[in-house]
Amino acid sequence: MSSTPRTPAAAPTLGHSLKHLAVHLITPLLMCLGMALAYQGAFHQPEPHHLKVALVGTTPQAQGLAQAIQAKAGNALDVRTLPDRTAAEQQLRDRDLVGAFVPDAKSPELLVAKGNSDTSVVVATAVFTNVTDKQGVPLHVTDLTPLAEGDPTGQGLFFLLVALSIGSYASVAAIGAAGAGLRMRVRALVGLAVSLVVSVIGIVTAGPVFHVVDHDVAAIWALGWLYSAGVIFVGIGLHTFLKRWTTLALMVLFVMLNFTTSGGIYRPELQNGFFGALHGFWTGAGFLEGARSILYFDGGAGLGGHVLTLVVWLLLGGAAVGAAALYERRGRRPVKASVEAEEEMEEAVAV
Repeated sequence: MSSTPRTPAAAPTLGHSLKHLAVHLITPLLMCLGMALAYQGAFHQPEPHHLKVALVGTTPQAQGLAQAIQAKAGNALDVRTLPDRTAAEQQLRDRDLVGAFVPDAKSPELLVAKGNSDTSVVVATAVFTNVTDKQGVPLHVTDLTPLAEGDPTGQGLFFLLVALSIGSYASVAAIGAAGAGLRMRVRALVGLAVSLVVSVIGIVTAGPVFHVVDHDVAAIWALGWLYSAGVIFVGIGLHTFLKRWTTLALMVLFVMLNFTTSGGIYRPELQNGFFGALHGFWTGAGFLEGARSILYFDGGAGLGGHVLTLVVWLLLGGAAVGAAALYERRGRRPVKASVEAEEEMEEAVAV
């Protein structure tokens, strides 16, 4: 019994191969453009905008000095006067001030809280160093919130945010591609479990390994889990609709706009209006500022608002997952070819 010989599949033409390659190059090139615009737009020229500082004292000399500094600085500073040192310390602990200057003919002092933002403190220190230089006396700087031993620059929490973000959005690619055949409920449960693992990795490295987090470890871990779960749920929900473009969308949401507005490098008072405005409600800022409030400000200084930001993003992720589940139940989710799924996962994780 003879069988008909199979005709070997024709090799793809050069034009087809180049077209296939070009389509896959769109994502990294758009990422290149987006990262250049986001990072350079946010960080290329940090300048103070309404940086809040104060002079301690009610004498005519203190009032006159405050007015002179404000007139010279213009919109760069918001200068106020406070009646005493206690009031200044309270406003610094409430994160309502960047620095408070205590005039003295022999030993002027600047009160700061580096736990709020080291880069903002640097700017405030420069402002009042100019004042004391003209008086011919050195400026003594007192930090009310000493940083953790493993985080002398105050940017360790930012790098924890980076680790949590990359672990979260890279996991979305694996769940969406390799788990494409699973029901949405199962993918969501897997995402919740992965977010737990990501948060544990983050807190173990930031805590006992590198000592960036030296107390309230459980609270920072809980914030990290809440943050990671929000990122993963948003990603799982979007993947149903965006497919291989999900990685680009997540890079925009959780890297380009997230890292630049988190306050980890510069807080809003040193950024332009666009990135400064996003800081008020973006998820990375919610995690980072919440972690700062716990570590350096005894759980005050707006912690509730930052937790609320993370909860809102988690709810948005839940809504995205719910919408995707409804869409798929209506039979609109095509079965993804294994080669395409593998390419998507490799592309996402590599980027």
